[in-house]
Amino acid sequence: MSSPSEALPKSIGFIGLGAMGKPMATNLARSLPPGSHIHAHDTVEAPVDEFCTSFPDIAVKCASARELAEKSEVVLTMLPEGAHVRSVYLDATTGIIAALSSSSPKLLIDCSTIDTATSLHVKEHLLIASPKTSYYDAPVSGGVLGAVNGTVAFFLGCCSSDPNIPHLTRLLQSMGGKVIPCGGPSLGLAAKLSNNYLSGIITIACSEAMDMGMRAGIDARVLASVFAAGTAQNAICDVFNPVPGVCPQAPSSNGYRGGFRVQLMRKDIGLAVDMARRGGSRNALGVSGLGVYAAASEAADCKDLDSRVVYRYLGGREEWEGAESGEGVEKL
Repeated sequence: MSSPSEALPKSIGFIGLGAMGKPMATNLARSLPPGSHIHAHDTVEAPVDEFCTSFPDIAVKCASARELAEKSEVVLTMLPEGAHVRSVYLDATTGIIAALSSSSPKLLIDCSTIDTATSLHVKEHLLIASPKTSYYDAPVSGGVLGAVNGTVAFFLGCCSSDPNIPHLTRLLQSMGGKVIPCGGPSLGLAAKLSNNYLSGIITIACSEAMDMGMRAGIDARVLASVFAAGTAQNAICDVFNPVPGVCPQAPSSNGYRGGFRVQLMRKDIGLAVDMARRGGSRNALGVSGLGVYAAASEAADCKDLDSRVVYRYLGGREEWEGAESGEGVEKL
């Protein structure tokens, strides 16, 4: 019987070695059997060079998406926005589509978080160029920590009976944990946007709840343990707590560096609100939440930092350890 690593393709392309893509590609490289190659491309050359230096026997630098696709059986992409996905896949000169033909089908997997309309548009044009090519949306959840630790979840835009499911699952689990088929094309993205909407709104609520409890005099760690034991329990509070010092591994405890940038959360909340509007969903918190992230994205002390920096934007106290119990309580 073949091991999971032996079942993986031996020629894989990876486009987009950013904060999420590079650790994902690193975990993939560590999972591949001997003789395999990862063809890597990014418009920023430094992370590609670093990746190739780390895996000199596996990684191969490519000058364009087209060159990468020509050399790869399977192509994975992890890109910031829909415009980048359109360009990488559909540019007639340098894009993946230029490497396709009806006689050379590819397996293409986009792990970016973009709007569903762009994903469906890309899929349609790829299938016209190469009807036997398979394209899947497979956005991830788990943040940079999950990408580094190989625990991200993949939300796959296909049904559970898709014939490629076993192959996709083996491949994606080499970089993460759960692989969840969400029902059909673009539904992986719909699931991811719904997830990030909820995560972003919970972050604001967690920041506000932590702040008001601390101002009443409760120690931040005690307050987090209360939430963990009660009906307010959530992963943001438990793992990514926005208050510095509560979760030592959280970006908040590292000056809000690393993690999921506040601008990206603004983007995803905006995409989710647009999706909700198109579908007729009433989101009472969406517009206000989007406003918070939009403002934090522009604030000098928050921009480019982890999205949990909204705690700072909302006026939360960061230097709380050692403060006297009851400090900040209104005296009646």
